Amino acid sequence: MHQPKSQPVTTRDVGKTWVPLALSWLMMGIELPLLSAVVARLANPEVNLGAYGGVVFPLALLIEAPIIMLLTASTKLSRDLDSYKKLWRFMMLAGGGLSALHLVVAITPLFDWLVGGLLGVEGDILEASRLGMVIMTPWTWAIAHRRFNQGVLIRFGRSRAVTWGTLVRLATDTAVLVTAYSLAKHIDLPKLGIIAATAAVSAGVVAEAVYAAWIVRPVVRDVLPRERSTEPPLDRKRFLSFYMPLALSPLLGLAAQPILTAGISRMPLALESLAVLPALNGFTFLFRSVSLAYLEVVVALIERPGGYAALRRFACWAALGVFGLQLLIVASPLANNWFGTVSGLNAPLAKLASQAVWAALALATLGFGSSFFQGLLVHSHKTRSVTESVMAFLMVIIAGLTVGAHGDWLAGAIFAYIVYSLGQAAQFGWLFIRSCADRKALGQAE
Repeated sequence: MHQPKSQPVTTRDVGKTWVPLALSWLMMGIELPLLSAVVARLANPEVNLGAYGGVVFPLALLIEAPIIMLLTASTKLSRDLDSYKKLWRFMMLAGGGLSALHLVVAITPLFDWLVGGLLGVEGDILEASRLGMVIMTPWTWAIAHRRFNQGVLIRFGRSRAVTWGTLVRLATDTAVLVTAYSLAKHIDLPKLGIIAATAAVSAGVVAEAVYAAWIVRPVVRDVLPRERSTEPPLDRKRFLSFYMPLALSPLLGLAAQPILTAGISRMPLALESLAVLPALNGFTFLFRSVSLAYLEVVVALIERPGGYAALRRFACWAALGVFGLQLLIVASPLANNWFGTVSGLNAPLAKLASQAVWAALALATLGFGSSFFQGLLVHSHKTRSVTESVMAFLMVIIAGLTVGAHGDWLAGAIFAYIVYSLGQAAQFGWLFIRSCADRKALGQAE
């Protein structure tokens, strides 16, 4: 059961809400290293890793971007049964439409124009990416469905159920990957790596969506009908003015991924840099994920008495802790062992990844601050400011990669991560500025 809204929030309450969500994000962070570790041990690892990490996954994320913020919107707006039903209809329409768009991109000449033309990907990586995109078709609808239901669970104090759903997803991933690895001993299939990665991810998110739909039923049946919202009724105009800037934010943010691919493709050690991207993204996401989970915690608890002070205090300590842990790993042989042994990269690729990861040290720390400021802005319905911050991030990315692509500076992976970190710092700064009035008002109210 969720705690009464009149009871003051303590740092312990923040931790009790955050820990299950952080564990869920952390387990999702394990997914990419797990995929990379298996694919690296199958045939043509550089081609299949480059196709998945450099093309398929970023492009699939870009297509699903408009429904990524359904988790935040559902956490904020699913206050009663009527609001839940309206959000459910939007989720089904948006998820279905974007899934259709994904399939169109995968099976038409549009794919060659986007990936071969704009991104500059050629040869075997291009063909492996095409197959992977087709297999990933169920991804978008499943993500929309589970994020919507997870928002309801978080709002009504069932955040532990989100963790269990992620366990279901990982178990499904593992089953598919183990099957593919076993098949590799008996068949010689050059594209088995991309098939295994995309089939595992697709099956995993579908299983998680089914679990979320099942576990949320008691809340929809027993809790929502009794809830009475203190906010105005959720009509189309009010919802769109709230959600459209949120939907645009990840769309702009995720555009950075294919832009990074395009930039790296034009920098020194392009193939090697694309090959280490899945392992690099997986490692950094393990730390960034726990900060991303903090956004929904802020949205769920900020309106309660004492929420602002407790959330601010927790964010500061958590950011420092994650930075210290990441520094300890990156500055020791553990990082090279991770990329070489766990991720299965050969010695030159592991060395490149170990060098590039230094540029990502501040990402998790900045993430806690950005999530905290975003939560304040979402609480006050100032979602346009969130979009503005992502535009600042993207402008830095484009400018930095343009410079990198026109000079023989550093290996693509290293230069791209430096630029990415600068972009995150720009986003953090913009959110800090735009949330100043909200921080002052909340601080005075307490």
